Amino acid sequence: MTGAIRVVIADHDAASREGVRLALKGKDFDISSEAGSADSAAFAAGRDLPDICLVEADLPGGGVAAAERVLAASPQTVVVMLSAAVDDNRLFAAVRVGARGYLLKDMDPERLPMALRGVLNGEAALPRPLMGRVLKELRAVARGRHASELSRLGVDLTRREREVLELLDRGLATAQIGQLLGISAVTVRRHVSHLVQKLRAPDRDGALRLVRESGEQPFSD
Repeated sequence: MTGAIRVVIADHDAASREGVRLALKGKDFDISSEAGSADSAAFAAGRDLPDICLVEADLPGGGVAAAERVLAASPQTVVVMLSAAVDDNRLFAAVRVGARGYLLKDMDPERLPMALRGVLNGEAALPRPLMGRVLKELRAVARGRHASELSRLGVDLTRREREVLELLDRGLATAQIGQLLGISAVTVRRHVSHLVQKLRAPDRDGALRLVRESGEQPFSD
């Protein structure tokens, strides 16, 4: 890549944005815009078409939702999440919607420019301790965490329905699932309705009981 790397910083905290700006100053990065919400991040991405958009995981409006909207507005942009702490649910949801990295805010500022250049070159921008967890989770999602149980029941769910089922099984509420997957609560309820129908269960709790109980039974010959 020739020329300065264009960056949009989407973080609700002005001090955090300034910290990123200082870390990238003089390193051939051009901060084209700063945003404090999912709405403004998507708008800035569509207007500026940046090379990179750094998206805070706790961004007002939803960090995962913001990542998905940024990529819809500017598909060539590389999205990297910034978080104050490791949150497996958000990390994996962000990766699924297309984010290429997940960095902690307390990382050494000197390493940030190198990490961002690396992700532009196809490397994963992830803290080393998270690499194994990410790979394990992505394999589980690709296969379906409840694949064996669903197979026993003769049920074929879509990828999104499997994701909703997995998050329901983790005890997340409708609004939380919507935020993590970057979809509306109405869409979550529609997926729940479909998977409940496919499982021939009375409601979501019945669907979860059916899947869990199936997992406790051995396969019959």
